[in-house]
Amino acid sequence: MSRYWSAVVHGLTPYVPGEQPKLDKLVKLNTNEHPCGPSPKALEAIRAATGDTLRLYPDPNADALKAALAKRYRLQPEQIFVGNGSDEVLAHAFMALLKHDRPLWFPDITYSFYPVYCSLYDVEHRTIPLAEDYSIRVEDYLPRGDDRAGALIFPNPNAPTGRLLALADVERIVAANPEAVVVIDEAYVDFGGDSAIALVDRHPNLLVTHTFSKSRSLAGLRVGFAAGHASLIEALERVKNSFNSYPLDRLAIAGAVASVEDEDYFQESCRKVIATREVLVSRMAALGFEVLPSAANFIFARHPRRDGAELAAELRKRAIIVRHFRAPRIDQFLRITVGTDEQCAILVDALKEILGC
Repeated sequence: MSRYWSAVVHGLTPYVPGEQPKLDKLVKLNTNEHPCGPSPKALEAIRAATGDTLRLYPDPNADALKAALAKRYRLQPEQIFVGNGSDEVLAHAFMALLKHDRPLWFPDITYSFYPVYCSLYDVEHRTIPLAEDYSIRVEDYLPRGDDRAGALIFPNPNAPTGRLLALADVERIVAANPEAVVVIDEAYVDFGGDSAIALVDRHPNLLVTHTFSKSRSLAGLRVGFAAGHASLIEALERVKNSFNSYPLDRLAIAGAVASVEDEDYFQESCRKVIATREVLVSRMAALGFEVLPSAANFIFARHPRRDGAELAAELRKRAIIVRHFRAPRIDQFLRITVGTDEQCAILVDALKEILGC
């Protein structure tokens, strides 16, 4: 009954999340979930928060979580914003900070939620082509006379490519655009990069977003945050409190605080993913795959003699799910989550069989 839809809904092309199939003995390598479980301290904190107090509303400001994040990143609590996953944080940023007279700039190959938000919030935008090696070129994001962005956003590492922009290059872009908000989406930075949160005190136009879904293995809890100058955070708070004053429930706040405070577990679990990734890259290269340099918990790979869609379909027949994007320039690539050592071994053995190695 689409005749009841608004004009906005008719014009939307929604984001398509990674498939969550229900197959027996599935090797699920399509949604970049962490192969290790959450911090045991986070799980215990969630259990401890499950009681009679659930009849009460949670803290609308999530002050305990803001304080924990501010302490870890050496910021003030008023420089931290929290939300229901980084997608909600980004959505608020699009409305609060990225809609201007000049267009928003972001890469042509990037997180596919960005054009969705542009459509939803009527944000004019320009896509900037990646280089031939799928890297972000700093020079493409520097103003040239009157040709400058109203705002900028890009993931670092980029998604779905996994390629990392060095922190010095990120700062070049931020410093060159002092009149524009620059949002750095760092969903994967803990797997091999340096966070731009270290730069927020120097650049009032910089906002950095993070998620607990990847490196903290809490995708099921839905927690995200942003760090930036207090004035940017205030803009996000104004939108949030006009939309949903209670985005994080009591269990999410308790689990997220405990995760932030368990630094040893966090660092060790990230190291495990990085080590597995390097082995997987080596084994994929030995099968003839071109694998882009990755600083994420996934790899982006293509085979010079086999079609990407065909490979994804053959893997699916073997109950192995990877992500294939039917999009220009990347339709031959597979995005493969770094799973457990066992899952990655199963994947490689399956590819050997498919390729006839």
